[in-house]
Amino acid sequence: MKQDITLIATAAMGLESVVAQEVKNLGYDPRIENGSVFFNAPVTAIPRCNLWLRTADRVKILVGQFEATTFDDLFEATKALPWERYISEDGAFPVQGKSVKSQLHSVPDCQAIVKKSIAERLKLKYGLASRMPENGPLYKVEVALLKDTASLTLDTSGAGLHKRGYRVGQGDAPLKETMAAALVLLTNWKPDFPLIDPFCGSGTIPIEAALIGQNIAPGFNREFASEGWNLIGSSKWDQAFQEAENLANYDQKLSITGSDIDHNMVSIANKNAMEAGLSDLISWKQMQVRDLSIKENNGYVITNPPYGERIGDKKKVGDLYQAFGHVMQQHPSWSVYVLTAFDEFEARYGQKPTKKRKLFNGFIRTDYYQYFGKKIN
Repeated sequence: MKQDITLIATAAMGLESVVAQEVKNLGYDPRIENGSVFFNAPVTAIPRCNLWLRTADRVKILVGQFEATTFDDLFEATKALPWERYISEDGAFPVQGKSVKSQLHSVPDCQAIVKKSIAERLKLKYGLASRMPENGPLYKVEVALLKDTASLTLDTSGAGLHKRGYRVGQGDAPLKETMAAALVLLTNWKPDFPLIDPFCGSGTIPIEAALIGQNIAPGFNREFASEGWNLIGSSKWDQAFQEAENLANYDQKLSITGSDIDHNMVSIANKNAMEAGLSDLISWKQMQVRDLSIKENNGYVITNPPYGERIGDKKKVGDLYQAFGHVMQQHPSWSVYVLTAFDEFEARYGQKPTKKRKLFNGFIRTDYYQYFGKKIN
């Protein structure tokens, strides 16, 4: 039996190349499509990728892909796939679906047909006369139709990979952990340099930076849907967790600070850091951005300040950015990275960026402004 399988690391729009680089760093050969990174790998990649991918949304197995313009096509092609390789005899396999620009546009019908087809295949392979028991491990199946091409996948992650397990509190507009990690990875920050987030909110960027700085696997403190799958086996999961523990650099010293004007958010950020086991690595301060005190050279600011929706007053946001720009212009050795949807950011900050990258924070189109500091030796 062929050992390699095709995996898909799903990604937020604009982050595909970041996810692909992470996949490559794990030793696999990625191929990018819209919102997805495909790669062939042994089953050991499932626990490794779930544990290590900081910016991916989920890790899925591509079971099969084929053209389907009729329900008969969908049924027969689904039944021809080797579902018994993945789903155990007692496995529960709910089916989700979506259809875009396809003749088979009724998603409930597609779900029902795929469910019936998989069940018939599994009953035949396992020699069952009655219905599948479905009282064992969970295997979430998705049938996705795009322009009459059906893709059938299994979700190995369970809860989205942004759910690291440390968030005990959050504000009104929290930044996803996966996006926060991407903001750090899109810089050339190294753990030897100081890092500040002056609009830290619930602390996601400083916490993700600390995880990156000490090379701690982001999924180390959570569970995954595929941990109980026979396909992988508990020993491979144990090996992946042990690898993560061995590669963590808990002795790496860090200088990371998060500050916010709201003392309640600073308290929440501190609690989140404690839950992540990073309370000793990050300093938290309640202050306005105009009071930001920087004493070191060659540092990094990575931040996701209010856009205006959260404050509701465009002038206040503009004044906030103006004060922020005034502070940072006094520290030219610092590199500044700002994710915002505020359309007057450049004018109010007072400086054109070295680079700018379009990203989507949820469904909000944003720009990632990048100002490279002039390093002092």
